[in-house]
Formats: sequence, C-alpha cells, structure tokens
Amino acid sequence: MSLLPGARLGPYEILEPIGAGGMGEVYRARDTRLERTVAVKVLPSHLSSSPDVRQRFEREAKTISQLSHPHICALYDVGNQDGVEYLVMEYLEGETLADRLAKGPIPLPQALKYGVEIADALDRAHRQGVVHRDLKPGNVMLTKSGTRLLDFGLAKMIAPSPGPSGLTALPTVAGSSPLTQEGTILGTFQYMAPEQLEGKEADARTDIFAFGCVLYEMASGRKAFAGASRASLISAIMSSDPAPISTLQPTSPPVLDRVIRKSLAKNPDDRWQNAADLGSELEWVSEERGLAATAATPTTGWRRRERVLVSIVALLAATSLALLVLRRPATQPPREVRFTIPVPEGNVFGSFTNAGAVAVSPDGRRLAFTAIPSGGRSLLWVRDLDGLSARALPGTEGAAFPFSSPDSRSLGFFAGGKLERIDVAGGPAQTLCEAPYGRGGAWSPGGIIVFSPTENAPLFHVVAAGGAPAAETTLAAGQRGHTWPSFLPDGRHYLFFVETSGSKAEIHTALLGGNESKRLAPAESRAIYAPPGYLLFVREGTLVAQGFDAGSLQLRGDPTAIAERIGRTGGAAQSGYAPFSASSNGVLAYGAVAAIRNQLRWFDRRGDAQAPLGPPGDYADPELSPDGKRLAVCRDDPKTGTPDVWLIELARGTMSRFTFDPRYDVYPVWSPDGTRLAFASDREGRQSVYLKAAASGTEELLLKMPDSVAPLDWSPDGRLLVLGVENPKTNGDLWTLALEGPRKPKPLLQSPFNEGEARISPDGRFLAYTSDESGKPEVYVGSFPSMAEKWQVSTAGGSKPAWRRDGRELFYLAEDRKLMSVDVQAGAGLEISSPKLLFQTRTPRVDFPGFHSLYAAASDGERFLIVYEPDAPSSPPITVVLNWTPDRKNP
Repeated sequence: MSLLPGARLGPYEILEPIGAGGMGEVYRARDTRLERTVAVKVLPSHLSSSPDVRQRFEREAKTISQLSHPHICALYDVGNQDGVEYLVMEYLEGETLADRLAKGPIPLPQALKYGVEIADALDRAHRQGVVHRDLKPGNVMLTKSGTRLLDFGLAKMIAPSPGPSGLTALPTVAGSSPLTQEGTILGTFQYMAPEQLEGKEADARTDIFAFGCVLYEMASGRKAFAGASRASLISAIMSSDPAPISTLQPTSPPVLDRVIRKSLAKNPDDRWQNAADLGSELEWVSEERGLAATAATPTTGWRRRERVLVSIVALLAATSLALLVLRRPATQPPREVRFTIPVPEGNVFGSFTNAGAVAVSPDGRRLAFTAIPSGGRSLLWVRDLDGLSARALPGTEGAAFPFSSPDSRSLGFFAGGKLERIDVAGGPAQTLCEAPYGRGGAWSPGGIIVFSPTENAPLFHVVAAGGAPAAETTLAAGQRGHTWPSFLPDGRHYLFFVETSGSKAEIHTALLGGNESKRLAPAESRAIYAPPGYLLFVREGTLVAQGFDAGSLQLRGDPTAIAERIGRTGGAAQSGYAPFSASSNGVLAYGAVAAIRNQLRWFDRRGDAQAPLGPPGDYADPELSPDGKRLAVCRDDPKTGTPDVWLIELARGTMSRFTFDPRYDVYPVWSPDGTRLAFASDREGRQSVYLKAAASGTEELLLKMPDSVAPLDWSPDGRLLVLGVENPKTNGDLWTLALEGPRKPKPLLQSPFNEGEARISPDGRFLAYTSDESGKPEVYVGSFPSMAEKWQVSTAGGSKPAWRRDGRELFYLAEDRKLMSVDVQAGAGLEISSPKLLFQTRTPRVDFPGFHSLYAAASDGERFLIVYEPDAPSSPPITVVLNWTPDRKNP
C-alpha cells in the first residue's frame, strides 16, 4: 500500500515517502505527541498476516527496542492500524553504505572506522540475544555522527515460523526481491553465510560472516562473492574465497586480509566467535597503521587493558629492532601501471565536430570514449579496464563528449542536438532535453546535470531524469560562453571554461544554483579535479596538474607536467576541450586526436578521381567563385589548430592565405560578382559576419548579433545574405540580411528544430536547406523569400545541398555520404524527381549541423571538388594510468 501525506498511523502523521523495498515502504513522519520527526516503516501484508507472526513480531520488537547504542538505529514503537503493521524508528539523515559504495571503495582509514563502529553495535546486540541476520550495505546508514545499523533483528522478527529448512524459507527473501533468473543478482544473497544457505539456524557468527563481506566491499570496492546466477553465487559462497584485498588495493595491510579471511571462514567454528574480538582486531589494525583517529564508540575496560599490553610489547619490540627499522626502506607508494587501449579496428578517435572524447567512471573500473567508424557516425564505446575489448552502445550514433553518473552506472552524452543518457549495461538512450551544440556536461550526486547547450551561451541545468532545462550561469560583460563543466568533490561546486573576448579563456568555479562565479586561472583547455587535490588541464599541448584546495577553492604551487602531446580538438566547435579524464581513485586516461590530413580532389559524375588540388591539410567549406577560377576554402593552421580562409587559383594550383586573425575564420561565401567574400569569425566575441574584398583590403564587421551568426549564401542579385543563427531556445534558424539600407537582419525560418546549410537557387525563387524536423537531417526546398511552400528532396537522410548553375539539378550528400542528385523543374510550383545516386564519396563524416559544405559543384554539374578523406587514417591509442600521482611524468 502507499500512504499519502497527511495520513495517520496512530499518532504518526505521514509527511513524505523516503524509500521502498521488499521489507515494506518507509515514510518520513511526525510524532504528534512528542513533536519529533520519525521514520515509519509499513510492513507488507504477506509478512504480517499470520497471528503467530504478529505475536512473535511484537515480542521481538520489545527486545530490539531495548538496544540502546550510538550505532544502532533506535526502534521507538510498533503498531497496527486497520490491519497495517508498522514500525516507528529514529529518523536519520545521510546516505546508505550501499549508495556510498556505488561511488567506489572507501579510503582505508574511514573503512576501518566504520568497521569498528559496526562491530561494536553487533557486539551490543549479540550480548542481548539479538541477531541481525540481514547485515548488508543497504542496512548501514552513514550519518554525520557515524554509522547506524538499520532493521536490526527485523529479518528474524518477520521470518516464518520454523519449518522445513531450505532456501525457500530464507528470511532474506523478505528483505529483497527473489533472485529469479539468470544474470540477475540481488544484494542480500551476497552477504549470506553458508549455514544460512543450508537452512540452519543463524547465530552471532552468521552476522560476522556478513560483516566480513561488508568489510571486504568497503576496502576493495568489490563484492566478496559474485556470480551470474543464483546457483553460481551460492556455489561461490559455499566453496570459494575472495581474492585478497592486498591484491586489489596494494596499500592495504596484509593483516587486514587475515581479519577478513577469518570472518569469511566457511565453518562458523573457524570464524571470530564474537564481534568484540573482531572489533578489537580492527582497532589494532587502525592504530598500528596510524590510519584513523580513535573510533567514536565507548571503549570497554578489557579493550583498554589489551591496548596497554600491546603498547608494552610494541615498546619492547621497538627498542630491540630500532636499527632494523631505521634500515628498512620507507613504505613505497603503489606502483604506477600504464598501458594503452587501442581504438576498435576501423575506427578513428576523433574527427571534426565529433571530437575524440574520454570519460573514466568515478569508480575507476570503466572507460567510455567516442570513435568514428569509416564512413559512419561516431559511436559511444565502453571498455571495462579489466576486460579485453570495447563494446559499442547501440543507439548512440552521433555521440559526443560523454560524462559519467556519480554511481558509474550511466553515461550522459550529446547527439542529434539533444542531451541524452544511457545505462552502461545497455538499453535505449533517453533524451533529457535540447542541446543543439552540446559542449560538455557534469552529473552531480544530487541528480542534477549541469551542461552547455552551445558554445556561445551560459550553462544550464536539468534533472537527470529529464525535463525543462534552466539557466545555471549568467554571461558577464566580455564573456562569450560557458562550457565544459566538471564537479568538485563536494558535489555542489563545479569548474567550467569561460571564453572571453579576443583569444583569452579562463577557468571559473561556481556553486550549484548560485549566482556568482570565481575566476581561478587563465586556461587553454577545460579543467577537472583529480584526488588527492589537483586540477588537471592542458597547457601548450601538455597535460599538467596544479595543486588545488577544494575547500577554499584556491590554487597552490606551480603546474607539473604529467603527459606530453595531448590532443586538442581543432575548430571553434570544440574550443577548450581536450581528451583526458580521471577517477576518484587514481585512474587517469588521455588520448591524442587523430591527425587526419584531408585532400582536395576533383571527381567526375561517375566518381572517377582526378589529380589532387593543393597539399594535404584539414579542409572544409570549399566554395567556387562565380567564374570558376578560384576556390575559397577553410584550412586549419597546423600550428594553432584554428581555421582561416584561403584562396586557391585553380589553373595554377597556388594557395594564398585570405584571413590572418588568430581566432576562427570560417564559412566563406562569394558575392555574385566574385569581388568580395563574406565569412564568419568569433574575433569580436560571439561569431559574427565579416566582409572583405577578394583582391585585398580591410575586413569590415558586417553584422554582430546576440547569438552566433554565419553567412550561408548570397542572393543572385547581390542584395541579400542568407544567415544561419544559433539560438539556444530555437536551435539553428535561418535569417536574412539586406545589404542596402539599415542592414537589419530578419528571421526567415524559425522553429524548434535545426535549420541550416541554406542555398539560394540561381533564379532566386527557391531556397534549399537542411532540417531535422523529421527526427534526422533531410534536405528541403522552400519558396523564397516567403517560405510559404516547401518540398522534401531527400528521402532517407540528407545534408549539404548545392545547386547546378542553371538551377535544373540539385545535389546533396546522403546519410552514408553518397552524392545524390535530383532533377528540378520550376514552373508555377516545383517538380522534383526521385533521388538518384551519382557516386560514393569519402568526405569526412560530419553530423548535422556541422560545416556548411564538404564539396563544391562545377557550374555544369559534371565535376565536383570534394574534401576527400584518406583510406585508413591512423588513430593513436588511449593511454590509461593506474595509481597515478602528480609527481610522475608520463611521456
């Protein structure tokens, strides 16, 4: 049953639900008599329907209510109302140990402290004749005052009356859903002692076995026993021993292995016989290693005496072995392990707008990255670090910039103009919200995702389940955009990359939901936090670490070089991103984006290649001049990685640089008479439109808007420019700008979808463009400039439309990069033929919206100048470093 706020169970007023499971539903409630907040657990009817069970339940509850201990959740009351059995317990604020372990292993000092507290609580209960029988991380609450054991004795209280022994009578089935099918493992079974699995009566030593499992998991981050089915799990518990913790956590003392090994003995007689002895041993381990302060629990007299004896023995040993101790080499830090992970065969780690990106899971067990198959779209890949191969996640086509959930079970990423999430184990991707040009995200422990929807906008936030995003930051004067967020350890503060006017950028930090940010340092790339207290970022192609106090938000010391030749992605779309990531437990990964050297090459209509044009380079946006004698094209500067516009004389093949600014100059468009070029640049902040004479002269700032804007085409009469405008609310839109008069831009086509790549027909009556209104990019033609009518051109995906000079043929690239053609007949309306294949191209794969074009059609439509991708571009592997520390360099 479910209770609504305001409902009453005796004197307890229900406030809100706070949890549910096989043992019932838990609510936060108000005790109207004592005016205090309590937790009310409502038990399922099938567990309390028997009168015998109810009587035994009440009898046991009275016993448990007498357990007064600082590390046991107090049971205040039991009751029955209208057949509903309920428990009233102390209300605790914090997280369960299970939730904490989902983030990775617990540091050894803290794990030992928790272990001492749990052992002390078990000892108190066992002395009063109460056995837990269902000890597991989900029944341990971590609070500010230490651990609290939940549901103490509840499994025994509600267990069926004694009968035939066997697995069907196990009390733990009441505590969690049964394990019913292959591949499904539920937590409680993994903490059962062999005698429980055999149906024998549980005693204190049964709790010690479960406690050994919990202690093992805290120290190692892994469950002591696992299996792919109920049968294999039971077999592991009955016959196998877990790997020693010292092999999983090299800094763990060997004596801890002995403590846990004795706790997990198959025969109860071989285990610790009481929790007091076990707790004392853990205290000794902690104090001997200097790993923790005194546990926040009362220390019994006999423990104090034992510590005195231990101290005397230790003093004598220290006196006799002083020289040996002095000669013993200092404890060595865990050995750094470095290896490389190859990109799956036939794939490239990064290219153009789908930059190579890596994300290490917070628990350090898994690596996610993007890679692009030849002729395909980028995919999100996942590689377990203890596995032998990576696997692609279906449904992640076009994925870019993945980031992990705090529990390491899910990934966020950007694809198709959306922010999406997917479970690492597989399954369909879930769309969370719009993100037309996503530039990084970060997932908080509280279930809030901070993300950048586009490079020239503030950060936004959205709940991890999806919904309407809201602005998280505000752009200050002189700031162009906020991108690449990354949370700090407290889960409330985060770092982000700030692009400012000119060519400067900075790293800032802000509080989630706050209104102000703090500048930390100038930057060339994003920054992330890496324990035990460093910021990682790229400076001049080198990954560096600089000391950082996450409490005071202050940098300290000077940067230390960690690894050289870290790939930074080129192009304005990825400004500030570099492929590196780190976990919370010393796993570092970084990569170098593949250097893909494209080639400009002519092809005829049959796809036969002619001689290449110019040297290899990173080319995009080829635009033939109206007379067909020159080519304007974008080419990345090999030194800075930023694109400029270049001009090529086709007859001689000579190349000259047309723009020289260190910022991004892209999208060249010829005037109809061939005397001028319009292009886009972000040198004034947001991307704006510039104008420059083709022969020589100064550059004129033609248009600057609140949103990024770029020229797409020039009307045949030379009086109008068609513009592409990036709007965070309406995504990619089409606008026009009259070049005569006041030069005031006007919207042409605005919708919730992405429109772009617009081309005006030679007679000026129609506009070909690309839109993703159907769910994927398709080519359309609309009546221009009214846009009152439209016709769909492509039928199975398409982009990059281009007209033949006479307007009677329209070309475009299909989704698989085939060059397609349709015949066009213009009359009162427009008649468009079915698409026909010309030939398979090898243009770089760029998801829409991307570069304006990757080919140019000759005026007669018989030849095409294509940006041609090499057969098998080399892709360097991803480097992974285990036990990383900042004082080690990794060339």
